[in-house]
Amino acid sequence: MFTDRTEAGRRLAVRLGHLRGQDDVVVLGLPRGGVPIAFEVARELGAPLDVILVRKLGVPVQPELGFGAIGEDGVRVVDPGVVRMAGLRPEEMARVEEHEREVLAQRAERFREGRPGVPLAGRTAVVVDDGIATGSTARAACRVARAHGAARVVLAAPVCAPDVEARLGHDADEIVCLVAPGSLGAIGQWYEDFTQVDDKEVVDLLNRAGSEPVGSREAPAETGAEAGEAWEVRIPIGETTLSGTLTVPVGAPGVVVFVHGSGSSRHSPRNRYVAEVLNDAGLGTLLFDLLTPEEEGDRANVFDISLLAGRLERVTGWLREHLSVPRIGYFGASTGAAAALWAAAGQGGGGTGGDTDAGMRSGGGTGGGGGIAAVVSRGGRPDLAGPRLAEVSAPTLLIVGGWDEQVLELNEAAQERLRCENRLEVVPGATHLFEEPGTLETAAALARDWFARHLRGDG
Repeated sequence: MFTDRTEAGRRLAVRLGHLRGQDDVVVLGLPRGGVPIAFEVARELGAPLDVILVRKLGVPVQPELGFGAIGEDGVRVVDPGVVRMAGLRPEEMARVEEHEREVLAQRAERFREGRPGVPLAGRTAVVVDDGIATGSTARAACRVARAHGAARVVLAAPVCAPDVEARLGHDADEIVCLVAPGSLGAIGQWYEDFTQVDDKEVVDLLNRAGSEPVGSREAPAETGAEAGEAWEVRIPIGETTLSGTLTVPVGAPGVVVFVHGSGSSRHSPRNRYVAEVLNDAGLGTLLFDLLTPEEEGDRANVFDISLLAGRLERVTGWLREHLSVPRIGYFGASTGAAAALWAAAGQGGGGTGGDTDAGMRSGGGTGGGGGIAAVVSRGGRPDLAGPRLAEVSAPTLLIVGGWDEQVLELNEAAQERLRCENRLEVVPGATHLFEEPGTLETAAALARDWFARHLRGDG
């Protein structure tokens, strides 16, 4: 399910996107395995990173049974029910606590190297671990964060037991989990690389986080947010899993989903170049493959627009579930453009409307709200969307090479059937693949401006 803790942390950060930009958020990693994941979450949220150090207070004759937990600064949480059940005397409890406080102090010194902990009073504490099985440590961490004055506690992990909500719902205000399988097993089996994290790595991550100014990645959208790091995602579609590359700059107003056509993939240099142009403009991108390598071997699948559009709709649903962004756009090439228009027709539009610039072939209408914000077709086959063209309400830009005469004619005919806001841009001197010098750059700039206008609301 996850390549390693770094990838898991980036994916978890996507789900926690609703916390991005909130000044009161503090991310707390549970040493040791939770810290690499918490590091990625803190970077994406623009929040400070710290460790949350807890020690379970175990019943002397049954150490695995905790009668409470302790944290730094004298924080102590006790479960009276367990104390009564075990018949614990005050002196027994005191001996256990004294030993655990020594261990706690040693770990605090080792990890923080003398630095004070980040204050939690009145703040939102995001407690992060690499997995939650029994939940005892997570419960203790949540209670310790609350005892330190946290106004809100969010518990987050890539993989959790299926009953984590029932077990810990009273200890955390919100629980965020990417995967909650019916049969959890060992946490490590959900990672390809689950190498043990040592103390040095924890210290290094805390030092790295401390050297970056909080919120330094929050570049204003109008000045061009820096391109965010890309990470690989796996999108379940029924019994099939599709691979993709997701990039979301901080503050991105939306994500553009790339819908590849015949003979193309998310690794296509042309698609990746256009995606980089969009990322530099502060827009998110998802490049994914509509078909598995085995399915691509059957050419009929490449031209099965209904199949491709259906998968695109499900990927769009996955994206909306896992990513907190206001708007989604489609960028389609070849047969992928037909799939993009077909899928957009089924989801309504989210365009902003606007005037048509001189020198462009244009059609009227404005997009509706709540669906796909915009569609761009590069060298596409919109004609293959057939009767669905008239149902598209998302603002649509058709980009065609001037020397791609047959496809240009098909785009002109398709444009006549569109009822949404639309434009047809012809790039002089370009053939179907936009291989001629400067032509791909022109197409990418046109796509960037179209998406910026409709996803970000630029004039």
